Amino acid sequence: MAAPAILERYVAAMVLSGVGDAMGYKNGSWEFCHSGIEIHKEAEELGGIEKLNIKLKDWMVSDDTVLHLATAEAYMETKDTKDKENLYRHIAEKYKEGMRNMSGRAPGPTTMNSCHMLKPAREKGYEIPFNPRGGGCGAAMRAMCIGLRYPKPDQLFDLIADSIESGRMTHHHPTGFLGGLAAALFTSYAIQNKSVEQWGAGLMETLTLARKYIKERGHAVNENLKEWGYFENAWKNYLETRNITSGKTLPIFPSEYGIKERDKFYKSVSFSGWGGASGHDAPMIAYDAILGSGDSWIEICKRGILHSGDNDSTGVMAGCWFGAMYGFLGVPDNHHKKLEYRKRLEKAGEKLYKMTHSGKEQQSSSIPFQTEGHGKTETCSDSNQQSSVASHDNKMSETLSQGNEVGDTNTETVEGGTLESKNNEHVEVRDSNAEPVEVGEDSSKQSIIQDTEKKVTEKVTTNV
Repeated sequence: MAAPAILERYVAAMVLSGVGDAMGYKNGSWEFCHSGIEIHKEAEELGGIEKLNIKLKDWMVSDDTVLHLATAEAYMETKDTKDKENLYRHIAEKYKEGMRNMSGRAPGPTTMNSCHMLKPAREKGYEIPFNPRGGGCGAAMRAMCIGLRYPKPDQLFDLIADSIESGRMTHHHPTGFLGGLAAALFTSYAIQNKSVEQWGAGLMETLTLARKYIKERGHAVNENLKEWGYFENAWKNYLETRNITSGKTLPIFPSEYGIKERDKFYKSVSFSGWGGASGHDAPMIAYDAILGSGDSWIEICKRGILHSGDNDSTGVMAGCWFGAMYGFLGVPDNHHKKLEYRKRLEKAGEKLYKMTHSGKEQQSSSIPFQTEGHGKTETCSDSNQQSSVASHDNKMSETLSQGNEVGDTNTETVEGGTLESKNNEHVEVRDSNAEPVEVGEDSSKQSIIQDTEKKVTEKVTTNV
């Protein structure tokens, strides 16, 4: 298939993230409806998904989009994003500003409490203490644009650092801030045209680098490492369920995977029964939708937005990733033309594109896409696909602080309960008759991982 221009994909990523948020939220009535069947029934009564007219007053965006814009606009307003101290303080400032625009938008209590603690006028005023209950999805829902800012493989270090530090400004728990890493990383992969069945394997490799970053960074190391396993194990189990652990096989879905089956599965991978409410499962559910929807926007709406879980948070990610791959392909005008904050979202997409592509639009000619509803991936390729990749500036002016914050905590809880007490029973979704199908692997992946690991080992970035 012919791929849309990169600029359109940047704009669509931001705009459709807002659409996924507003549609899933529906002024709170669908976000807090715990029946996918009921939500789909109401959508049909409104004329069907295609006819939904996403605009004020019935379809305001939630806190997800307000804070996603805050992240994006912090990048837009920061001259030198390599000056991490300045960048992170500005992000913290934008988050505090965003909290003044939360009437009717249902912000989470962890985000509200943490934003109150931020002191962006002070050095390192963006840092807050470790929070044993900080495993919610609030960091993930606002991090996708970080992947638009760092879309190239050799920018992985910056993507890891920024997603972790911005994430733990409110959700200082690995289950929370690693959700932000996943959201940003998958957006970057979408822009790179990386085949979707490889994204999960890429995340698992990146978690090793993220863990190294946490250890070298020296902020609440012991507490974070103690709680690290939940996110990693949840994703390991999910990738095994979908048969894509290696990133070399196509995903397997059950023969029956309708509204009820999806609701059951989303609940099974959740922390406390509300699919998508935590940092591990919000990007997981959005990814599941991307894997199974191909290039069908309506299928994305069915799978990634209109379900019984925290659907505005899964929708904000699924919408972003779809836009980053396919632009506005198949998206009805009534879904996005009158979206609240559309102009701001469009401007953010344009500005982030200019920041990463030097003002010169590049035509992508290779888009990974899947047969609708079956997760079968095909690829349209062109010999001119790859654009030049800027070399990463590894001359960092300040070495990493080695002083760890040691503070033992016996409480192993995140939002919703105790980590030790929750053993998710994953719904078996394999098709036992299906044969694994091999897919290609990036030839340069290992060198990129090794280069990024070296950067993490040697130094952090400027002024952190």
